[in-house]
Amino acid sequence: MILRELVLENFGPYRGRQVIDLSPDAGEQVRPIILFGGMNGGGKTTFMDAIRLAFYGQRAQCSTRGSLSYSDFLSQAVNRHSEGKTRIELAFEEILNNQLVVFRVTRTWQKGDNKDTLSILVDDWPDRALTNTWDEYIENLLPLGISNLFLFDGEQVKELAELDVPPPQVKEAIQSLLGLELAEKLGEDLEVLVNRKRKQLANKSTLSNIEAIETKLNQQKADLNTAKEQQEQLQRKLDRAHEDHRLALENFISEGGKIASQRSQLQRKINDLKENAETEKEALRELAADMLPLALITPLLNAAKEQGEQELEYQQALMTHEVVKKRDRALLDYINQLAISATEVDKISAFLQEENQTLEAKLHPKIPPYLRSDQDTLNFLNTVLDYRLPNLLKELKTKQEKLEEIKIEIDNSDREIANAASPEIYQKLETAVKEAQNKKAEAQANYESGQRYLQELEEKIKETKQELERYSQEAIDQNNNEHIIQSAAKVQKTLEQFKEKLTLKKLNKLEIEVTECFRYLLHKSDLVHRVSIDTHNFRLSLFDTQGKPIPKHRLSAGEKQLLAIAFLWGLARVSHRQLPIAIDTPLGRLDSSHRHNLVERYFPSASHQVILLSTDTEIGEVEYQQLKSQDAIAHQYQLTYEEDTGETIVQSGYFF
Repeated sequence: MILRELVLENFGPYRGRQVIDLSPDAGEQVRPIILFGGMNGGGKTTFMDAIRLAFYGQRAQCSTRGSLSYSDFLSQAVNRHSEGKTRIELAFEEILNNQLVVFRVTRTWQKGDNKDTLSILVDDWPDRALTNTWDEYIENLLPLGISNLFLFDGEQVKELAELDVPPPQVKEAIQSLLGLELAEKLGEDLEVLVNRKRKQLANKSTLSNIEAIETKLNQQKADLNTAKEQQEQLQRKLDRAHEDHRLALENFISEGGKIASQRSQLQRKINDLKENAETEKEALRELAADMLPLALITPLLNAAKEQGEQELEYQQALMTHEVVKKRDRALLDYINQLAISATEVDKISAFLQEENQTLEAKLHPKIPPYLRSDQDTLNFLNTVLDYRLPNLLKELKTKQEKLEEIKIEIDNSDREIANAASPEIYQKLETAVKEAQNKKAEAQANYESGQRYLQELEEKIKETKQELERYSQEAIDQNNNEHIIQSAAKVQKTLEQFKEKLTLKKLNKLEIEVTECFRYLLHKSDLVHRVSIDTHNFRLSLFDTQGKPIPKHRLSAGEKQLLAIAFLWGLARVSHRQLPIAIDTPLGRLDSSHRHNLVERYFPSASHQVILLSTDTEIGEVEYQQLKSQDAIAHQYQLTYEEDTGETIVQSGYFF
C-alpha cells in the first residue's frame, strides 16, 4: 500500500479545502519520508486521526474521541468557523485482482449528522459493492487491530517501552500480525461445527412421504406456467395503456392544453413584465429630467469649452503683460549700470523682446472674447463632458436594452396565450388525459399484483425443492456427521501442535529481527547480544554476549524507547505486509546520539513510505539536515496554526 493524497476540508482546525501530496519519490534514489512540521496544538494529531477515520469510520480509534458517541465526535470534528460540509478524502495504491489500482476513500458529513457518508472510487470509478463491504475489505488489507502498530505516536512508544509485558490490545495485534490467531480461530470454528452436527443427529425427524412432495411440486409448476401466461397478457395491457397515455399527453400539448393550464401563470407573468417595463420607463424619464438632454448639443459644448479656455488665456496674458514690461525696463536699467559690454546688453534686450512677442500674441485672439467665463465654470463644463454625460448615456443604453428585452418577453407570452386552447376544448383534453392515466394505473396495479403472485409461486417451488433435497440427503448427512464428530478430536490435537510449532517458528524469526533492529539502532552495539520473546505474554528479555540476562531497568529511557521501536520494526519486517508507517512526535525522550541513529538508520528504512509529524525541537535543524543529506525526504510541509482565526494551514517547506 502507498498513500498518495489526503484531502482535508473543514476538518478540525483545517478550514477550507487543503490537498496534501503524500506520494514517496521512488526514482533512482528512493525517498520514502514525508515530513510534517508543526507546533503543539497545530494539527498533527488531527492529521493522524483523519487517516484513521478515512480507513475505519465509526470503528476508528481516534485520539480525540474519548467516550464520545460517533455522531457527537463527528459534530465535534467540524471546523467551528465553517458552515459547509466536512470532508476527508484519502487516496492510496493497492493491488486489486492482480492489478495496481488507486482507491479513493471519501467520508463527508456536517454538524448534526448521525453518521458520515462513505464513497469508494477505484481508478476514479464509483464502486458501490466495495462501498457496501468496505469494513470487511479494509479489515483484510489493514486490520484495525494492527493499525496502531503502523499508525502510532511517540506516547504509544513511550508506554510500550515502560511496560514489561505488552498491553492486551498490543498482544492481540501481534498475534494477528504474525498470523498466530489462525490456528486458534480454526479450533473455535471446528468446535462450533462439531456442536452443530451433534444437534443435527439429536434432532433427527422421521422422513416424510417423498412422493407427496413431488406431487405438490408438479402442481406448483403447473400453477406457475398458468400464471406466466396470464402475466404476459397483463404485460400487453400495460404496454397498451402506456401508449394510450402517451398519445393523450401529446394531444393535450399539441392542442394547447398545457398552455391553457398555465394561462393564469402566464397572465401574472405578463402583468409583472408590464410593471417592470413601467419602472424602466420611469427611470428613463428621470434621466431625461437630469442633464441628459445636453448630449444633443455636445458639439456646441465642446466649442464653448475651447472658446472659454482661449478667453481665460487672454485674461491671464492681459494681466501679466504690463507687469512683465515694467520688469524688463527695470532689468535693462540695472544692466546698463553694470560693467557689461553694449553687445551683451543688446543680446539680452533682443531675448526679452522675443519672449514678449509670445505673450503679446495671446493679446490678439482669433475670436474676440464674448463668454467671459471663469475657471470654475470651465471645470464644471469639463466634468459634464468627460464624466457626467458619458455615464448618463451608458445608463440610458442599458435601460433601453432592458426595456426592449421586457417588450420581447411580453410579446412572446401574449403569443403563448393566443395559442392556448379554449376552456371547452381544454376540459375535453384534460378528461382524456385523466382517463388514460387511470387506465394506466389500473393496468400497472394488475401487472404488479400478477408479478407478486409469480414470485410467491417461484418461492414455494424453491422451498418444495429444498424440502425434497433435504429428505433425500438426510440419510447421507447422518453418516457424514458421525464421521466428522469422530474426527474432530484428532483435528483439535493436530491444531494444538500446529499452533505451538507455528508460534515457535514465528517468534524465533521475530527475535532475530528485533535483535538485529535493536543492535542496529543502538550506538553501543555490545550492550545487548540477543533479545528473547516469551511465547505466552510476549515479554522481552535481553541477554549479553555471555548469555546472562540484562535487567531492563539498566537501560536508559532512550534505550527503552529504541527497544520498543525495534520491536515494532521487527514485527513489520516479519509480517511481510507492505504498509506505510506514520509516526507522530517520533523523538520524544531521545538524547542526541540516539536521535542521530534513529534519523540515520530507522526513518529512511522503516518502510517504503514513512510519514513523520514533528515539532521543531524533535526534528530540529541538525536532524533535518541529516535527512536532507541522505536525500530521504520526498515532500516537506509545515502545519501553521493561525491563532487569530484558530485554523491550521498546510504550507510547503519545513521550519528551516
